[in-house]
Amino acid sequence: MPTEKVQTDNPSRERVLGRIRAGLRTAVVEPTALDRGRVIFEPVSDPLERFQRECVANLMECALTVDCAASARELAQVLQSLPAGEIFVQDDPSLRRLIEMAASAAVSGRPIRWSSQGAPAEASQATLTLAEVLIAQTGSVLVTAACGGRGASVVAPCHIIYAHVAQLVPNLATALGRISQQRIFDHNSFACVISGSSRTADIEKILVQGAHGPRRLVVILQSGS
Repeated sequence: MPTEKVQTDNPSRERVLGRIRAGLRTAVVEPTALDRGRVIFEPVSDPLERFQRECVANLMECALTVDCAASARELAQVLQSLPAGEIFVQDDPSLRRLIEMAASAAVSGRPIRWSSQGAPAEASQATLTLAEVLIAQTGSVLVTAACGGRGASVVAPCHIIYAHVAQLVPNLATALGRISQQRIFDHNSFACVISGSSRTADIEKILVQGAHGPRRLVVILQSGS
């Protein structure tokens, strides 16, 4: 003989279903239309001044230099402040020249791994790369795989970026337009916008730097040749 199913009381189930039924009877309020004329970011009147100001807000160091020799001295000072260990450097003629000019106690005896030799090691103390473009509005740096792969901007505790004032643009839209026009995306597997040192305040709103990448980001920004 077929057995008869026994219904059992399930108050929790009934409460959940009751809330669902009540919700279905509630009229949905139409969202307020967005004000497309609303200004989110303050307009950029002076890209260099704005970039420097945003760097401070992003816990990022920005050293303005007048020429390559001054940039080399700034690089030497940054490297001297780091523990002994390997430096990963994007293999580019301008960076080879910068390293050669910065030859001092900061560089001599310190192993250098060029990006043409492989990815940065986990023990690397710093990476030195170029930027594709600098975004004044948010104090951001746009890099691509050309800097030595994805690890170049993530692995080492200190990321040093060598850039020129001519690379400054007012906003992200202009930055994307410029690199698209230069067809930079055609030969790079990724692009990344970096806005300051890696940090998080997820746990009890306590700021911790170096959470997902470098805890120190330094931009050596050169104004002259």
